[in-house]
Amino acid sequence: MLQSSQDARPEAGENARAEERIYAALDLGTNNCRLLIAALDRQSGHALRVFDSFSRVVRLGEGVSATGQLSADAMERTLAALRACEKKLSRYALAGSRFVATEACRRASNGRAFLDRVQRETGLDIGIISSEEEARLAFMGCSSLLTEASRRAIVFDIGGGSTEMMWVDVDRLPEGGRHAISDWLSIGFGVMNLADKFGGSNFADVTFNDMVKLLLEKITPFDRANRISETAGDTPVHLLSTSGTVTTLAAVHLNLPRYDRARIDGLTLNVSDIRNTIRRLLAMRPSERFNHPCIGPDRADFILSGCAIFEAVSSLYPEGRITIADRGVREGIILSLMNRK
Repeated sequence: MLQSSQDARPEAGENARAEERIYAALDLGTNNCRLLIAALDRQSGHALRVFDSFSRVVRLGEGVSATGQLSADAMERTLAALRACEKKLSRYALAGSRFVATEACRRASNGRAFLDRVQRETGLDIGIISSEEEARLAFMGCSSLLTEASRRAIVFDIGGGSTEMMWVDVDRLPEGGRHAISDWLSIGFGVMNLADKFGGSNFADVTFNDMVKLLLEKITPFDRANRISETAGDTPVHLLSTSGTVTTLAAVHLNLPRYDRARIDGLTLNVSDIRNTIRRLLAMRPSERFNHPCIGPDRADFILSGCAIFEAVSSLYPEGRITIADRGVREGIILSLMNRK
């Protein structure tokens, strides 16, 4: 894994105190490439002090559903983003780092070969993780937002190529977050490959109900096995989501002039607020979604397929409340690295 010497740190790393242990996490997903460089915030004792971050839509998984392979264009876009990440990483003396790839590289026959090329050309050693570990890391990254007011929680992460769901026993959180996951499900659809299955993003508004129906077929056995809907009827259940779809929907609901992480991360809304926002988006013309300041060209193509996934998951507890997390796998990786020291 990429490391840099203390003496080689240029000006971007000068805000770090000599005694601070800085960690880095990179999450290479089906749609996004995300980097986080952070240390433990000494004042809070548990929050992260962010030194640098990076997020770019690379659409690495574009076409994988049809061909089973990463395309040349997708790999070149992703390599450009990873070179930008490497440049940022070289500014810091890291106490630890971990770089992971998820569904696109899990599914593509040339996924491992691409990551070998990445290592040769950038020095970044990126490992492919299982869907189970992806779910665990996402949960670790956002579990601090769960409150004691709820006994159980539905935690879900809508990705580009898969969606992870967890059924969580909140009462067991003090014993260690990973043991609080009673059961988990990886749905083999995220915003990109779900849209692809139904003819592409141009048809998402027409096929919206069909997408929801398919997702419900995937979720219903998990619901029944864990009695989630039944439990939600008489036990306080907390919905918690870490995904670009849900953070975007929250920003649209608030009518923000542009996306503002400080306004979104940790925000709690009624599930019905998000569902009403979905109706607003369905009523928009494609050009309106494209030009919306909280959606924009990067998310416009796949926002409706993400909405379909949310609609299906939230049907388990439609009258509940949901907390939105603008944090996830990267934060989970850094917290796990800190716990190893």
